[in-house]
Amino acid sequence: MTYASRVLELARQVAESQAEPIGQAAGAIVTALRAGGVVNAFGSGHSEAIAMEIAGRAGGLVPSNRLSPRDLVLYGGEPPSVLTPELERDPAVAHRIYELAPVQPQDVFVLISSSGVNGAVVELASLVKERGHALIAITSVKHSIQMTSRHPSGGKLLDLADVVLDNGAPYGDAILELPGGGSYGAVSTITSALLAQLVVTEAVDRLVALGETPPVYLSVNVTGGDEHNKALEGRYAGRIRRGT
Repeated sequence: MTYASRVLELARQVAESQAEPIGQAAGAIVTALRAGGVVNAFGSGHSEAIAMEIAGRAGGLVPSNRLSPRDLVLYGGEPPSVLTPELERDPAVAHRIYELAPVQPQDVFVLISSSGVNGAVVELASLVKERGHALIAITSVKHSIQMTSRHPSGGKLLDLADVVLDNGAPYGDAILELPGGGSYGAVSTITSALLAQLVVTEAVDRLVALGETPPVYLSVNVTGGDEHNKALEGRYAGRIRRGT
C-alpha cells in the first residue's frame, strides 16, 4: 500500500496547490466555449491519455478535440510507418497537426507533457500562441526545470503557456526508490488526469452558475446516451471530430 498512500497524498497536494491555476484554466475554457470555440487537447506518448480525459469522454465537454501525432495518418494521408517514438521530438510535426485540425480563432488549447521539452509540443505551444489562442499546460515543473529543451529555441512548454498546471511529479516521474538506485511507480498520468478533470468540472460549474446548460457527454452505455450525444455533436458539426 506504500504506492497508494504516496499517490493519494500527492493527489491531495496537487488539488490544493493548483486551485488558483485550475480556476484560471476553467475561466479560459468558459470564455472560449461562450465564444463558440472548442477545447483542443494534445499529448503524445503517455500524455495522450490525458488528452483523452479532456476530449470525447463521458462526463466531459462535447466541444472538444483530441489532437495527436496519429492525425498525420488519420487525416493527413501519411503511412503508419511515420509513427515512431522519435516523432514527438520533431518540431515540424506540430505544424502538420495544427493544419489538419478544424481550428478556429476562438479555440483554447490544452497541451500535456510532463517533461515539457520535446520539439513537437514546444513548437505546437509556440504556434498556438502565435495564432492568438489561450494556452493551458499540464506539466511537471520539477521535471521540466531540470531538463534541457529539445526545441531549437531552447524554450519549454511552461515558458509559453498562459496557465501552467503542475502535476507534482518528481524528476523521472516514479516515486518509489529501488535498492541500489533507480525508481518505480510513475505518477504523472494519475495527477495529470486529476488536474484535467478538476479543470473540466470547474468549467462546467461556472457555466451552470451563468445559467447555461453545459454541453456535456453522457455515457453511451446508459439509456438515451447515444441520442443525447449525437444531438449535442450536431451543434458542433465541422468543428469536432471523433477519430480512433
